[in-house]
Amino acid sequence: MSHKISIIIPSYNEGSGIESILVKLGTVEMPYNYEKEIVVVDDGSTDDTADYAKNYIGSNPDQNIHFVRHKVNSGKGMAIRTALKHLTGDVVVIQDSDDELDPNDIAVMLKKMIDENLPVVYGSRFLKKDHTKSHYRSFYYGARLLSWLTNVLYAQHITDEPTCYKMFRSSLLCSLRLECRGFEFCPEVTAKVARMKGVKISEVPISYFPRTIDQGKKIRAKDGLKAIWYLLKYRFVK
Repeated sequence: MSHKISIIIPSYNEGSGIESILVKLGTVEMPYNYEKEIVVVDDGSTDDTADYAKNYIGSNPDQNIHFVRHKVNSGKGMAIRTALKHLTGDVVVIQDSDDELDPNDIAVMLKKMIDENLPVVYGSRFLKKDHTKSHYRSFYYGARLLSWLTNVLYAQHITDEPTCYKMFRSSLLCSLRLECRGFEFCPEVTAKVARMKGVKISEVPISYFPRTIDQGKKIRAKDGLKAIWYLLKYRFVK
């Protein structure tokens, strides 16, 4: 019986960046002969993101890539929720459509998940000994604050709550009743997984190459404040 990992790429106005990440994912070799399935959701981009994605898919028909497009921009969380309707893998991981992370780390995360029979694995930018702090200190300390708050509220022991690289057993992620539309996907999914009885979020070190706002980074300080609210909300509201 073959196994498959589904890689969800929510994308908005990334231009040629989406092609770059697809090229990198195409070279990643997964452990234990896991097949790759990629689900690209263009979240109503107003640039040529869709063209780059379609051109790559057309030039690489041997790769299992699904392309879905929102007519209007609906947010990262909504793009992920849309992708969940199309995936067929046993395992699912989120991949942003930029070059901040190294897709080869997905294979490392998958190996840990399979070897230790884990339900969820996060990639931590802060466990890497030579990790680079974000260009903006507010992002760095905001991530540390959210991780600390998660540990206090949900009795976890994680170092990087807002990491993009979140890997789940597909059955687990699809069982959650997600409500998110934007960047609140991270605190919502973390909170709802952490509330599950006996579930502990495991981590592996990953590489991190932060980009600036001028280079296209979309998350802002206000998203960090929203994340705090959602972590508190899902802790105390059923």
